[in-house]
Amino acid sequence: MSRTVAIVTLGCARNEVDSEELAGRLAADGWTLVDDVETAEVALINTCGFIESAKKDSVDALLEANSLKGHGVTRAVVAVGCMAERYGEELAKALPEADAILGFDDYRDISARLQSIVSGEKHFPHSPKDRRALLPIAPVERVAVRDAQLVASAVGAGGSLFRKRLGNAPWAPLKIASGCDRRCSFCAIPYFRGSFVSRRPLEIIEEAKWLAGEGVSELFLVSENTTSYGKDLGDLRLMEKVLPELCEIDAITRIRLSYLQPAEMRPSLLQAMIENEKVAPYFDLSFQHSSGTVLRAMRRFGDSEKFLHLISQIRALSPEAGIRSNVIVGFPGETEDDYQELIEFVSSANLDAIGVFGYSDEDNTEALNLENKVDPDLIRHRVDELSTLVDELVTERAASRIGEDILVLIEDEEFQEGRAAHQGPEVDGSTTFVGTHYSAGQYVPARVIDSLGADLIAQPA
Repeated sequence: MSRTVAIVTLGCARNEVDSEELAGRLAADGWTLVDDVETAEVALINTCGFIESAKKDSVDALLEANSLKGHGVTRAVVAVGCMAERYGEELAKALPEADAILGFDDYRDISARLQSIVSGEKHFPHSPKDRRALLPIAPVERVAVRDAQLVASAVGAGGSLFRKRLGNAPWAPLKIASGCDRRCSFCAIPYFRGSFVSRRPLEIIEEAKWLAGEGVSELFLVSENTTSYGKDLGDLRLMEKVLPELCEIDAITRIRLSYLQPAEMRPSLLQAMIENEKVAPYFDLSFQHSSGTVLRAMRRFGDSEKFLHLISQIRALSPEAGIRSNVIVGFPGETEDDYQELIEFVSSANLDAIGVFGYSDEDNTEALNLENKVDPDLIRHRVDELSTLVDELVTERAASRIGEDILVLIEDEEFQEGRAAHQGPEVDGSTTFVGTHYSAGQYVPARVIDSLGADLIAQPA
């Protein structure tokens, strides 16, 4: 019997890839994918479990979908994704409105899982576990395990995973690896996402070609740590070799890298990003803070001086490059001097986009048990103060681009809005034309004539 399912995706671009892989498996097994939850028998909510606000959004989406049951065709609401994996049976008890909580191990048999849920069979949620323990400690031994899993899933290790596009945007995320080996004391991602595992280059290239055939012209390479790509394949400089191969795909015009660790940025990768014409001069650098003392407590490396030196290297090679980052305010032990150092760093860095987050305790993290917690009211004050400063600095940075020549990918035909090379999808500013009639997917050479906050206004060159 044909079933209908709507997939609602929350969180990051990595979740978007997961949703499209789930969609591909479901479509291959006869499910009909619909856009509107109200017209679906199953609402599949791909949750985010990274920070409190994301968790709340995920719960709200589940409750909203549940409210449709009994008023239309919706028969089941199912949670998947990071929050479902991270909390499992605990989430099931706290949120009985969800008919099932599925973990990552359920993805391979997602069709059978949903079919049984719709049929009224009881599903028992999993007990969360440290997924790092599921793979060998040695990175080079992990790929063989993953290859065996792919073969068992009827997917060749050298080919592309099941995937079905859920939209028609001219850009798409392309997952190059999963998991993370870093042990940042504030982050639970390695616990519920597992150890770092690279996808093989052939697999990435084949999926890139498939995306190009689906109308994608900009690839957004995503992972939990892009600068580690290839270490488990025996070649830490493998990204420098994969980028030229991706650039050879004729239909691909732009390639963008995400989530680069500052401590792992190497001259050869920096050079490869600048030298390959199709690679956007866009550096998504995860600084998190600039005080050396706070960074050590976070189990990270670097300080203001090292970070500013890296930024100056990038600007020397590509003066118009876009640089974005995130910072955490109020980490346990953060003093007023540490906070002021962060303000000075942000004021000097000349970044294009900065996300400011207040620290909050997270389960299964080392920071949860640290002493010298910063008062929540002080954290809120620092977040508000720094956010105000960041808005001013980002506005100034955008204004400094007036007169600059850019290449804009049109994404919204109605509003004539798109993104230049220095603007990442969804999280950074955008560029708008006035009085033009370009189609979505077109690349328009343009010159910046004005700015509004982080956004630019341009006219065709």
